Amino acid sequence: MAIMKKLAGYIRGFWKDTILTPIFMLGEVVVEMIIPLLMARIIDDGVYGRDMDTIVKVGIIMACCAGAGLFFGVMGGKYGASASTGFAKNLRQAEFESIQKYSFKNIDKFSSASLITRLTTDVTNLQNAFQMLIRMGMRAPASLIVAMVLSLSISPRLSMVYLFAVIVIAIFIFFMSGAAQRIFNEVFKKYDDLNASVGENVSGIRVVKAYVKEDYEKKRFHKANENLYHMFIKAEKLMVVAMPIMQAAVYACILAISWFGARMIVLSGGSELTTGNLMSMLTYCMNILMSLMMFAMVIVMILMSTASAKRIVEVLDEEPDIKNPDKPLMEVEDGSVSFKNVEFSYFDKYEEPVLKNINIDIPAGSTVGIIGPTGSGKTTLVNLLSRLYDVNGGSVEVGGHDVREYDIRTLRDSVSVVLQKNVLFSGSIYDNLRWGDKNATDEECQRAAKLACADEFIDRMPDGYDTWIEQGGTNVSGGQRQRLCIARALMKKPKVLVLDDSTSAVDTATDAKIRRAFRDEIPGTTKFIIAQRISSVQDADMILIMDDGKIAARGTHEELLKTSEMYRELYESQTGQGSGDFDKTAGKEGE
Repeated sequence: MAIMKKLAGYIRGFWKDTILTPIFMLGEVVVEMIIPLLMARIIDDGVYGRDMDTIVKVGIIMACCAGAGLFFGVMGGKYGASASTGFAKNLRQAEFESIQKYSFKNIDKFSSASLITRLTTDVTNLQNAFQMLIRMGMRAPASLIVAMVLSLSISPRLSMVYLFAVIVIAIFIFFMSGAAQRIFNEVFKKYDDLNASVGENVSGIRVVKAYVKEDYEKKRFHKANENLYHMFIKAEKLMVVAMPIMQAAVYACILAISWFGARMIVLSGGSELTTGNLMSMLTYCMNILMSLMMFAMVIVMILMSTASAKRIVEVLDEEPDIKNPDKPLMEVEDGSVSFKNVEFSYFDKYEEPVLKNINIDIPAGSTVGIIGPTGSGKTTLVNLLSRLYDVNGGSVEVGGHDVREYDIRTLRDSVSVVLQKNVLFSGSIYDNLRWGDKNATDEECQRAAKLACADEFIDRMPDGYDTWIEQGGTNVSGGQRQRLCIARALMKKPKVLVLDDSTSAVDTATDAKIRRAFRDEIPGTTKFIIAQRISSVQDADMILIMDDGKIAARGTHEELLKTSEMYRELYESQTGQGSGDFDKTAGKEGE
């Protein structure tokens, strides 16, 4: 009930259509129920009474009723379609807006495939169920009740046949609905698996082809598709059984009414039941039993949508892990950064934190290099600066204030992050750069591209800054993609700039030019550079060596060469002999 109440709030803007739909459907039912009575009068008074005037007059009334029924039906369909599509639009919008508010920890709770299913398949199921509910959900019971009342008014004895059939079908619907609900609860989990298979295959198609894994991916998709197929087969078997049983009930009622009705006419000489009345009863029989079949379809759709409704409400009810404070700070004064006794873990149940006892004070305008083996917590550390995650203990300060005191948008505009996974969006280079500042001029875009050394390849492109970038940046190289992402981050004119291994695909000379441009052109911006190459961080004001979630050493390049054996061995391996692999160097130190 709580789920239905919550979802009802998303009918806003379409309440008029939602209310008018059942009204028109009720009008259609009333008109349709009048027609069998008029038909009975034509047969009894017109045909048997040989009165042509009655036939013509009643025929005209029947034609008007048929026209009115057509009008009511069309209008009911029109407003029903408008209400259901509007309801689906509001739901999709609300889900998407909820997802945009999620922190990384919230997003980690749902897979991408599951969120896509909830935004598409689940919403479509609710849309169809809602349309069935406001149209057939009104028409079926109204038709059933009106037909039963009129049948009882014609012949109470003969109407007992309907009552028996209604009870039998109602019992069958009850048991069928229970079994169907259990199946539909499982079906949408299988949809998630199917979407996950498709999504991973499409996004990683280059890797699939490079490793010649097409056959493996086909088998993987086939397995997910087969699972979904078998779940739907179970549901279809229920429907296959339902239709013959209901049709058998319809035909049994027709036979019973025909037999008993004919006997009543013959034995009473037409005093207890007329031929016209028998025709009306047969028509009402079809109406009653067809209404029951429609009602069964409505129940099946509602059951199917109940599973979808629960999944949608899960997305809507998910409370963002990161929220604005009651009175947020709307300005970041400078780029100074402090980590005070910071501890962090991705999941509270993990006993061992990812970051432990981190304490650093960094003045505004400084350049900080961060290096360390894989899994040492480098990326996690910088993700805390823009509140992509919140600390479990201690505090992170930017501009002299805890990041939790700032308006989230203000903070993230001031702390610009170039993530490890560089993502570009379909559109021109200008479009991608203006993600950083939608009102930026062409000159500002070009200046940011120059600072990131992206102008070197943009100027060689036939369309320059108007060159179209495919989704994901698939038509530019890894190094070009990295430089465009750095330029996009610079468009925000941040107080703090984080480069998370964002020059790994850039050659050493270009990397040096980018760092030189940062030093000369944005000296007031605090810069965090995560890298595996010491050459990328050796000019930094401070270098942090991360290991097992802790700061193993800190200092300038010269200081670390003297005090840190780990750093010295890595430096020697990268400038002289050796692999230059930090993980191997760190492993050797631990031996």
